[in-house]
Amino acid sequence: MNTQQGLTIINQDRRGLDMIGAAANHAAAQSVLADYQARKAQETLRRQAADIRLFETYLAQAGLLVSDMASDLASWSGVTWGLVEGFIRWQLKEGYATGSINVHLATIKSYCELASKHGSLAPAAYSLVKTVKGYRASEGRNVDDSRKQVKLETRRPDAKKAEPVSISLEQARRLKSEQPATKKGRRDALLMCLLLDLGLRCGEISDLNVSSIDLQAGTLTFYRHKVHKWQTLNLERDALLAARAYLADCNQGQDKPLFSGPCSGKRICERTINARIGVLGKKIGLDNLSPHDCRHYWATNAVRTGTDTKSLQDAGGWSSPAMPLMYAESSKIANSGVKLTV
Repeated sequence: MNTQQGLTIINQDRRGLDMIGAAANHAAAQSVLADYQARKAQETLRRQAADIRLFETYLAQAGLLVSDMASDLASWSGVTWGLVEGFIRWQLKEGYATGSINVHLATIKSYCELASKHGSLAPAAYSLVKTVKGYRASEGRNVDDSRKQVKLETRRPDAKKAEPVSISLEQARRLKSEQPATKKGRRDALLMCLLLDLGLRCGEISDLNVSSIDLQAGTLTFYRHKVHKWQTLNLERDALLAARAYLADCNQGQDKPLFSGPCSGKRICERTINARIGVLGKKIGLDNLSPHDCRHYWATNAVRTGTDTKSLQDAGGWSSPAMPLMYAESSKIANSGVKLTV
């Protein structure tokens, strides 16, 4: 074989490789969204879908009517870095906390990356989108201080609050014990106990079935998506009494949802739980109370009564020991927990 023949074979092999590579790219592009979503927990996908709906709301107010962006990557074709930057400014004006803005931005950038792989978003456009930055902690505080100066509200009922609502021991007692002696009141009492005494997440409560509670053993068994494992918790005294009272009313089968939503037989959704906790909080003077505030209360109460970090991490279903400390509220007297020899 002479040199010319060898070069011809190499060029033919290269063209064949290019064709196979192009075909592989096309096949991967068609499944990029499905592959991405298959790797994510359902709770993450629900949050991302809400983030994208918010982005669609912003686009609509800007005169751009786009829909199905969470399920159709082709709809991202016109997104630019300027629109993403504008999304940040729009959220600031709407009163979203900078922490929420960072989360929403991360979702939008992730889907822009998917759209780029899909071929819907030009590589140059995606490169500029990647340069859009969120807020570091110090920057977020500066932004919030500036908004306070112009009296711009930074708390919204449908967004992460800048600071959790602080719940006192007496207020927690009232939320658990001052519910009316009706079926709905007994349901609300159990809801509050699961939040305040066990620190459950809103989504975890939504997923509970009647069979999750074992009255004889006094335990609650459920799956924690955050740490991908089943856990069993002892029911505290108030929670056990509330569970007995509520289940006495409950004529659903063991495999049925523990809490039903407005539509009979349907599992209660997180939005409904959030709304109900807000109503119950307002009745005792706690405005904008959320299930997440109750989780902060639970962690704070546990730390102040001497619970060690490892035990709290396990009970709260956190993957990092740093998370319980982030949830626990600081003492009003900073050195109240410091012990010194005299």
